[in-house]
Amino acid sequence: MRLRNIPGAKDAITGSEYVVQNPSECRGKWDTQFPQKNPLHIEVGMGKGRFLMDMARLHPDINYVGIEMYDSVLLRALQRREKLEEAGEKLDNLKFMCMDARLLPEVFEKDEVKRIYLNFSDPWPKARHAKRRLTSREFLARYKEILDPAGTVEFKTDNRELFEFSLEEVKEADWNLLAYSFDLHHEEEMVEGNVMTEYEEKFSSMGNPICKLIASYK
Repeated sequence: MRLRNIPGAKDAITGSEYVVQNPSECRGKWDTQFPQKNPLHIEVGMGKGRFLMDMARLHPDINYVGIEMYDSVLLRALQRREKLEEAGEKLDNLKFMCMDARLLPEVFEKDEVKRIYLNFSDPWPKARHAKRRLTSREFLARYKEILDPAGTVEFKTDNRELFEFSLEEVKEADWNLLAYSFDLHHEEEMVEGNVMTEYEEKFSSMGNPICKLIASYK
């Protein structure tokens, strides 16, 4: 269950140097938020942020933006980031923002994003909520508005039903399915360089196969 009501979370986010406060003002000029001009990758629904912090550490030549909808979840990411900074680890290529992913085209310019990560997204299991799933054709349309033609969307989940839905949505949206696996950790080529999320570690340790797809619209 997501944390949503930690007292003071909104104030902490508003006062943080790691959080972009007015992201729509950055549209088309995200380079100005980072010391170096690098390709821009984003994670939609980053949770507590460990995956993106690990990615930023491993790939200093890429700029990352983590997007989280809930204040109290983003607060946990900030707390983790602050501990890293206190320990002397600077992640200048990483920023956070708190927003609804439906607003992505208002925040990023066309072709501005090179890669989108979706990790263990909320499955929204009821059929009437299908449009809320981050791999729905409605969201794929939003990603197309901001993604570079050579860019990709990468999705991981342990939810087989959601994964099968996602494969179908990629097809219905007329996107290209570049690669996919129903058991990522046993696919030598796809798992190479894989950075695990907290959920991925938890579910794989329980014996749950991890599914992954990579898709592009061109």
